[in-house]
Amino acid sequence: MHLFITFEGPEGSGKTTQIRLLADRLVASGLPILVTREPGGTRIGNAIRAILLDAAHTEIMPRAETLLFNAARAQLVDEVIRPALTAGKIVLCDRYADSTLAYQGFGHGQDLAPLRQVGNFATAGLRPDLTIFLNIDPTAGLERKRATTEEWNRMEEKKLAFHQTVRQGYLQLASVEPDRWFVVDAAQAIDEVHEMIWHRVWDQISRIE
Repeated sequence: MHLFITFEGPEGSGKTTQIRLLADRLVASGLPILVTREPGGTRIGNAIRAILLDAAHTEIMPRAETLLFNAARAQLVDEVIRPALTAGKIVLCDRYADSTLAYQGFGHGQDLAPLRQVGNFATAGLRPDLTIFLNIDPTAGLERKRATTEEWNRMEEKKLAFHQTVRQGYLQLASVEPDRWFVVDAAQAIDEVHEMIWHRVWDQISRIE
């Protein structure tokens, strides 16, 4: 059995926390998993991540940003994700190709068609079996993020209007593929969000088994 699950959401939506909770529960259930993230997850991907998220790199243009994200993605798919799926693992990935459509597409106003082509090339056509979208108002999400000890990065520096457009883009993407996307109200308590995710994931696993 293998299963590819991605997590998407605005900044501060709680992806890291929910991935950890889901991973712990899957391990406790005796299932083999791999947790990774974008951009990053590989030596090369982490080097690209440092460039992309450095708040000092304000001059990065949208097309360059798009290509850098996809370069890191291509490395991650070939080096980490596909081998794990081939080995029968459940892969949990913090962001994936839908992030490019939401941020570089809707957020920056770039045409989605070429972005989909670049994304398909970078992933060699690998699509998630399930995408969990943690839906939260960007204002609340950014306030959450400010309250943590995590470093404030270049993407979070963008204006509120950008983050609002990204969120609406995500919701539009989810509405087109309701079978793949699972939208969760991330403003709820952490445990409540986790239980909703767990039941959806377990249902997916049961269908495979």
